[in-house]
Amino acid sequence: MGGYGTNAIEFLIQTIFGLYLVAVMLRVLLQLVRADFYNPVSQFLVKVTNPPLIPLRRVIPGFMGIDFAAIVLMILIKALEIFLIVLIKGISVNVLGIVVLAIAELLRLLINVYFFSILIQVVISWVNPGTYNPVVSLLYSINEPLLRRARRLIPPISGFDLSPIVVIILLQLVSILLIHPLADLGQGLAVGGF
Repeated sequence: MGGYGTNAIEFLIQTIFGLYLVAVMLRVLLQLVRADFYNPVSQFLVKVTNPPLIPLRRVIPGFMGIDFAAIVLMILIKALEIFLIVLIKGISVNVLGIVVLAIAELLRLLINVYFFSILIQVVISWVNPGTYNPVVSLLYSINEPLLRRARRLIPPISGFDLSPIVVIILLQLVSILLIHPLADLGQGLAVGGF
């Protein structure tokens, strides 16, 4: 029963922390692309993420449009999540390893956010093109900077926009070549303690 209970607690921790991290990350991305913050989804993200961000911003200012308080908040939340999970499992860990692992996991989450938002945008463009929806508007705001760069490399061919495929391939390459080694380093530091 202990194994099942531990798995259930680990699942709850990962779900709660993960949902909140997605909210903070979406807020950061929407700020970077200067999305419509009068959008109801944007307003929801602001209200949910403001309680910890407002005090952090007093200590950690933003710079050149980058919300460093939100980035620090994400690292702290992810590090706390990892710490709680290893605490439940009874593993002793190194703080530096947890921070490196937290950064790697946040980068993995960023890749996943882009992957799924591009996938959803593509499906919506096939199923219901041209209709306005607050969520679709934000998806376009988040994805367009990456898709625009990909369109410069490969322009649409016979009306087919291949930029989503190019971006998804590049995101997966970044995940394999950068994030996996960083996560391995973090795990080695966290558990090995060197």
